[in-house]
Amino acid sequence: FYAWWSVPYLILLIGSVVFNFMLHRWLLVSRDKVALTFGIIANLSALAYFKYANFFLGNVNAIFGFDLPMLSIVLPLAISFFTFQQISFLCDTYRGEVQDCDFARYTLFVVFFPQLIAGPIVLQKDTLPQFKLSVFKSKIGVNLAVGGTLFAIGLFKKIVLADSMAPYANLVFGAAGDAHGVPVEAAWIGALAYTFQIYFDFSGYCDMALGLARMFGIRLPINFNSPYKATNIVDFWRRWHITLSRFLRDYLYIPLGGNRCSMPRRYVNLFATMVLGGLWHGAAWTFVIWGALHGLYLTINHGWSAISKNWQWLNRVPAPLLSFASRVITLLAVIVAWVFFRAESIDAATNILAGMTGLTTALQPDLWASLLAEQGLIWVQFLALALIVFFAPNS
Repeated sequence: FYAWWSVPYLILLIGSVVFNFMLHRWLLVSRDKVALTFGIIANLSALAYFKYANFFLGNVNAIFGFDLPMLSIVLPLAISFFTFQQISFLCDTYRGEVQDCDFARYTLFVVFFPQLIAGPIVLQKDTLPQFKLSVFKSKIGVNLAVGGTLFAIGLFKKIVLADSMAPYANLVFGAAGDAHGVPVEAAWIGALAYTFQIYFDFSGYCDMALGLARMFGIRLPINFNSPYKATNIVDFWRRWHITLSRFLRDYLYIPLGGNRCSMPRRYVNLFATMVLGGLWHGAAWTFVIWGALHGLYLTINHGWSAISKNWQWLNRVPAPLLSFASRVITLLAVIVAWVFFRAESIDAATNILAGMTGLTTALQPDLWASLLAEQGLIWVQFLALALIVFFAPNS
């Protein structure tokens, strides 16, 4: 499955699996913190080279005026996912949470194809106990029926719903970097189109991963749970990319001190965790800003929760009104952050955000004419997708 994309990079994947398994065996008998540190650094170094080397060189050239040549690097498929999974396995081994695992089960844990490419980020406790022959043989009819249904739902979300939004998002975000202003209607069409596109894209991928795994009798952890129904940003991250949130919490935020620190330090740790989470998604400043925005949102959310406990007047606000307001504010914050996540440059993102506020007027009406001419159909599509997002079950 992996070699279908690139045979040479299959060697990298297998080498990573062999290296980490050998380190796992050493940690089983030694519990050596130096060996664990070496393993984490080695895994992150490989990720940094393939994913961030040219990003680093480009910034050095821009800051210091150098002309360092870019490296001819092709980003290995799924390196972010299998790197994080293997780091979590080494940490769990060091903590004594993995007693014994043969090479075949470990390899399957890393390269199990339903979740290899797009997640979820699986921990050893999620799947290793299931990798036994009896599991594959049990309830095969139910597993195929449930798994096939879930896969079909995910494929429909991806091909029909998400891909129907892609042309609108691509048009707006593609033109925003060079355009002298974005009309308010076009800016909102682009932002909302991408908001729906990434929702059904990721939701579809998660359904397909869980469905494929279930066909083999394996239950992967849920990774997506109607995040646009969230009442606040904390709730959003309990619903969006759930396994990434768990990894960042358990293997980054808590080791940094977690909730055991003072309040200011806790917020700094939270902010740093989200910035690094943003950078994990891609080697660009737009991803860093996306992560920083969510770090800021979470800090404000926790701060609000801490100070609003003593505000008696909040108790007099009708609960439905309070819930509706919090959902709207949360969704608007998420949409603003998505603009940076999707934009090809910071300038493009700021152009779209300025257009969304109505503060700019486009100077190239011909550029947006075809998009604005289809407004009626587009907003009907948005309404249909919104009904699915807010009122339908997750899958």
